Amino acid sequence: MIELIFFLLVGALLLFSLLFFAPHKPQGRKDTKPLAEVQQALDVLQLGLLSPELVGRIFSKSDFDYVVSETNKKVQRLFLEERRRLALSWVGEVRRQIVSLRHFHLGSARFYAGLRFLTEMKLAWDFAAVLFACRALRAAVYLRGPYAAPRLVGSTTAAAARVCGISEKYLDFLRPARMISFGDDSAGGSVE
Repeated sequence: MIELIFFLLVGALLLFSLLFFAPHKPQGRKDTKPLAEVQQALDVLQLGLLSPELVGRIFSKSDFDYVVSETNKKVQRLFLEERRRLALSWVGEVRRQIVSLRHFHLGSARFYAGLRFLTEMKLAWDFAAVLFACRALRAAVYLRGPYAAPRLVGSTTAAAARVCGISEKYLDFLRPARMISFGDDSAGGSVE
């Protein structure tokens, strides 16, 4: 009898702790702040940071070639150091925006959209790939300068663009006009 009371108390304690510590998520979409934040992150990435013009300008060696041909060593070192800082800043900002998108997907998107397991795994892989590419690019720029890894710049921007495309697709499912029954496959309830 004492064992039964002990197990009942342990079970009640576990149930209470589960109810107490479990995050309380509303079932419906009540706050548009996360949607606004993810839209801002997408805009910053797609319209600014990942634009081919900006990426080309930061990582193009033509400016450095011009500075080398027209100035002395001191100006060349100063230019290279400034371009390194700019490239590191760009990589850091891309990483921050990608992390913002990842937090959105981890915290919100999976509660609203009927994401398939394979789609979630592809998305997780894409997030990991872009974050790894950002770290590798940061290390390359820090150690060897902004012109050290042009292929890595290309792969980083391509992976970030893939994540943006997927995030934009999921965001479309969360907009108020699309907030219909996601359980019904005929209504477009699951995202591929």
